[in-house]
Amino acid sequence: MTLLSVNLNKVAHLRNTRHLNIPDVMQAVAVSVNAGAGGITVHPRPDRRHIRPHDVYDIADFLKDHPGVEFNIEGNPFEGTDEAGYMRLVRATRPTQCTLVPDDPGVFTSCQGWDPAKSADRLRPIIQELKELGCRVSLFMDPDPEKIAAAADLQCDRIELYTEPYAAAFAQPDRVAVTEQYTRAAQTAQDHGLG
Repeated sequence: MTLLSVNLNKVAHLRNTRHLNIPDVMQAVAVSVNAGAGGITVHPRPDRRHIRPHDVYDIADFLKDHPGVEFNIEGNPFEGTDEAGYMRLVRATRPTQCTLVPDDPGVFTSCQGWDPAKSADRLRPIIQELKELGCRVSLFMDPDPEKIAAAADLQCDRIELYTEPYAAAFAQPDRVAVTEQYTRAAQTAQDHGLG
């Protein structure tokens, strides 16, 4: 069964523009969980433009009373060493899933997947540590079957496909070719035992 994991970054982003805690991120968590969401997703960034460290801790505490709801923390494991650092937040909260994203600190939004050929030596010990913490590991990937096969060699559990090209092609003549590219990528992941 496919489960919905609600991403609360935009709720936090709007809250951060008002300084009134409106909308309330924790209220959005409660509404999502009470409506049957299978998970909550956040992507804390070093600049704290949306999800902030206290949100991560508050959500983790809330979800302790909802053991059937997954907590997914996305981010770059190599960015941030202060209290907002990705690995520090993960070590403290031990989410269900860690989705590793190769964002540079200054990017507006996630815009590319990992290249395992360039990042394997750095990713391998991070993936091992996350698994030792009891977290499932997902890598943010471009729809490139060769890179996805290499990601499987890193012992991650699943991948998340970067979908901007798919969305951009939706109403364009090349949508069939782009859809086929994503289909091949998903099949490669499945063929290598990745979710």
